[in-house]
Amino acid sequence: MKSVFLLLVFIFSSAIAFAQSPDVSQPWNLQQCIEYAITHNIQVKQSELNLELQKDQYTQSKGNILPSINANASHTLNAGRRIDPFTNTFANNTVVSDNFSISGSLTLFSGFQNYNTILQNNYNIIAGKYDVDKMRNDISLNVATVYLQILFNKELVTNAQAQVDITKQQVERIKKQVDAGVLAKGSLYDIQAQLASEELNMVNAQNQLDISYLTLSQLLEINAPIEIVKPDLNVPQNINMNLNPIQIFNTAVTLMPEIKSNEYKILSAQKGLKISYSGLYPSLTVSGSYGTGFSGASKDILSITPTGSFDTTGITTGGDYVVVPTFDYKTQTTPFSKQLDQNLNKSIGVFLTVPLFNRFQNKTNISRSRINVLNAQLSLDLAKNQLQKSVQQAYADAFAALNKYNATLKTVSAMEESFKYTEQRYNVNMISTFNYNDAKNKLNKTKSDLLQAKFDYIFKMKILDFYMGKPLTL
Repeated sequence: MKSVFLLLVFIFSSAIAFAQSPDVSQPWNLQQCIEYAITHNIQVKQSELNLELQKDQYTQSKGNILPSINANASHTLNAGRRIDPFTNTFANNTVVSDNFSISGSLTLFSGFQNYNTILQNNYNIIAGKYDVDKMRNDISLNVATVYLQILFNKELVTNAQAQVDITKQQVERIKKQVDAGVLAKGSLYDIQAQLASEELNMVNAQNQLDISYLTLSQLLEINAPIEIVKPDLNVPQNINMNLNPIQIFNTAVTLMPEIKSNEYKILSAQKGLKISYSGLYPSLTVSGSYGTGFSGASKDILSITPTGSFDTTGITTGGDYVVVPTFDYKTQTTPFSKQLDQNLNKSIGVFLTVPLFNRFQNKTNISRSRINVLNAQLSLDLAKNQLQKSVQQAYADAFAALNKYNATLKTVSAMEESFKYTEQRYNVNMISTFNYNDAKNKLNKTKSDLLQAKFDYIFKMKILDFYMGKPLTL
């Protein structure tokens, strides 16, 4: 039976894991990667949980303006001499008592503390939402960076493989010439060394591609290997000259969540200052209660019977004794329902509290709140300055990347023509293998520089689009 239970648990757990596992059978585009990362990233989840806590605080602050109502009940067993609260007489035996009450209180005025707390917590919720958006933006940028890095590394692997294939053909050609006695063996050794170097470059490029895939999987919190879609990346030839860094910044400052978050944090800090000032005002509270109870010491007299004996209670001023007859009292515990009616008690009161001296607590709270306001304002200024620097840097980087791309494009075109001429001379044994390999290495490096400039420029342009409020897409 135990084995069957464990088997069912295993099957159920496996089904859940399978249902939650992502579909990696098809390549993912950039948008899919970003959406999955935002949904499953742990930091994003933590920021969303912090937002839920702020919502709970807001709900509680609204509840604080409502009256508090509580019902109480107790069942007590007392032994020893004491005063029974219901009979107001001494009781020496064991007494069972019950007490039932309902009480409530309502704060009528507390220096607008509750009202300002509601507003402060509402601002905190709005700021928290923008903090979540900021976290999502950061994750999106990180995913886009790694995605483009993968595309760049895939291009490097393709180019490296192409160079290896070309060099292999050269090895076969030179080997035939060496066998025919046309070339010396040194030429074959040189081209074989070039092939080994290019194969190493291909291995290094593949390793970089694998590492970039691993980085993407870690960002997505996926343990399974994934493949990405290779889009057709068109390189824009110019930046919109109608826009300058100031205009981009003016747009970004109205869109970026880190700016909005800090603006609402200032409002929250200002309400916190008003809350601190509320400690200087008197507070007015009304409260009331309604209760009853039962005591085992409460008795009802059923009958009184003379005993026929007498008790001397004292001596008169004339010296004569006073004799008093004694009686037997037949009693029973007062019924529960009757006591509940008899022991009813009600109260209502209004309480005014005027702060006179609280060991500088209010003064310190006000001072701290003022500092929090100033600190929130400085945080906003810092966020704006950082955003402005980022926009300026991205704009300058985009221009630099475009210039580098255009210059490298011309260099590649010239190097290709030069290499064609060198290859033709090499094929007729007019130059050495060393000169041929040197020309080929220079062309490969220039092509790699062009790829890097291309992807760098595309990414910088995507950053500018991001600051303009456009989605990150390829």
